[in-house]
Amino acid sequence: MSHDKKIVLCAAPHADDESLGCGGALLRHVAEGDEVHWLLFTEMQERQGFPPDRIAARAEEIHRVSGAYGFAGTHLLGFPTMELDAVAQSVLVGAVSRVVSQVRPNILYLPYRYDAHSDHARVFDAVAACSKSFRYPSVQRVLAYETLSETEFGLRPDESTFKPNHFVNIQPWLEAKLSILRIYASEMGAFPFPRSEECVLAQARLRGSQAGVEAAEAFMLLKDIRP
Repeated sequence: MSHDKKIVLCAAPHADDESLGCGGALLRHVAEGDEVHWLLFTEMQERQGFPPDRIAARAEEIHRVSGAYGFAGTHLLGFPTMELDAVAQSVLVGAVSRVVSQVRPNILYLPYRYDAHSDHARVFDAVAACSKSFRYPSVQRVLAYETLSETEFGLRPDESTFKPNHFVNIQPWLEAKLSILRIYASEMGAFPFPRSEECVLAQARLRGSQAGVEAAEAFMLLKDIRP
């Protein structure tokens, strides 16, 4: 079956969210010839107490991760990590709009709106605002991903939990996903820490069992236009 080339934009509040949430799907997109871009919202800053060597190490991790995926573009917005709730929504939307208008993606990946981390909610809202068909006609599909250590810890009783309705077989790319996650040495930890290789594998197997394959990633399909 032929595959029409798509342009993909994955929005990540923090470096590693993209790999935890949809690393396998992104690797599959690249393998199938799609053009994949990474939109990274935040960075560590010295005024927040991060030492220069830690900031430099994170910059190197981002460079290595981008190369490992084969991203066509890495778009760094440079907002302070853990402080997106202090940034005006109009500023966030404006920053996303410039990238979406430049890249003209067909597929958007974004974090689940009700993750535990407030940065994830702000990213969802900003990216969702840039999916309107009359302003961003390139966007045909919008998918929310789940992020270990954030999605499963969302406790808001007035909102439904993450309920996937779209599954992607990532078995051929599972080991590559794990290899990329190992680049984030300071973010991954030993089981039972949620961001551990054991948990990544367990989640992939669980989602795979729901889809009838050995390993999968799960998404909430929020928009799907078939032109």
